[in-house]
This record gives sequence, C-alpha cells and structure tokens, in this order.
Amino acid sequence: MNEEVLTILEEITGTDEVKNNLDIDIFAENLLDSLGTIQLLVELEDHFQISIPVSEFDRKQWSTPRKIIQQLKDSQG
Repeated sequence: MNEEVLTILEEITGTDEVKNNLDIDIFAENLLDSLGTIQLLVELEDHFQISIPVSEFDRKQWSTPRKIIQQLKDSQG
C-alpha cells in the first residue's frame, strides 16, 4: 500500500519529494492545492475501493505522505 500511495502522490504533486520525505507537509510546501486534493481523494478512492467524504477531510490529518498512508490503513480496518 505504501508504494502505491506514494506513486499516486508523486503523480499528482509532480515531485518525488513525497517519496523521499514521508513527513513533508504537502500543503505547507504548496505541493497540493484544493483541486489536487480532490484529485488525490478520487484516485485513492478508485485505487483502494474506499470512500473518503470531502466533508470529513481534515488537512491536518492528511498533511504528509505518512499521515495519508495511516489514514488509509485506518479506514480499511
């Protein structure tokens, strides 16, 4: 799962920094804007067959590659 998430992040952000630093804040570093966030959620939902409601999306909980991976693991039980 980790590699798949990192590949999706790399494609959306256009940088491999997300693979090299799992604690990089993708919002603070302006690697992801609101449109990119929606694209990320759609890609993750499609790839992992899960539902991530935009209304429940909290940037603090999804701000780094490490946190994104953990959120997905938590959502899959």
